[in-house]
Amino acid sequence: MTKPILYTCARSRGLRATWAAEEAGVDIDLKILPFPPRYLAPEFLALNPLGTVPLLVDGDAQLTESCAIAHYLATRDGYTSLAIAPGEPDYAAYLDYTYHADATITFPQTVYMRFAIFEKEKGWAEAGLAYAKWFHKRLVKVEQRLQGREFLCADRFTVADICVGYALILAESVGLDDGVPDSLKDYRARLTARPAYNRAIAREEVGRLALGQ
Repeated sequence: MTKPILYTCARSRGLRATWAAEEAGVDIDLKILPFPPRYLAPEFLALNPLGTVPLLVDGDAQLTESCAIAHYLATRDGYTSLAIAPGEPDYAAYLDYTYHADATITFPQTVYMRFAIFEKEKGWAEAGLAYAKWFHKRLVKVEQRLQGREFLCADRFTVADICVGYALILAESVGLDDGVPDSLKDYRARLTARPAYNRAIAREEVGRLALGQ
């Protein structure tokens, strides 16, 4: 079986995929691109015309959604403890929180970043702050789910934790942490203490430094 190739930018949403690969023990060829790749690595557009990261290429398979890639890597060689299979308790919750991570939680973060950070000079900062409030309000479902639980589903660490956890990690790095409840900060601390997470961060950092960024 060929080695999957993961194209990403360090600490982007692609961290979900790098982290999942480390947790699942999948040997990937990690290719770190300069940010933003659509401008600084235009040759990447031939692989992904959207110019977005991550992109996983595994033989004829190509995936561009970070949560889908994380699930794919966790089940590529058969179901592992990182995924929940049909018929298992919490299968529905596993799907729900894995999709919830990007569609509901990360979405307002990315709009906030665009308006309040990347294009702040255009006078859109106030709109960005509105999306920051949206993000904080959308954390209530995860906060309630984790009451009395260490992880989101099936009493074990899964891809759902990777996907939701990344949103909390991003919040800390882009100035959105003030509105994150302490219980979710504690949850994030548990996740980021995992050896596989730290291996993923280290791998991406090596690639980033090689780019001189």
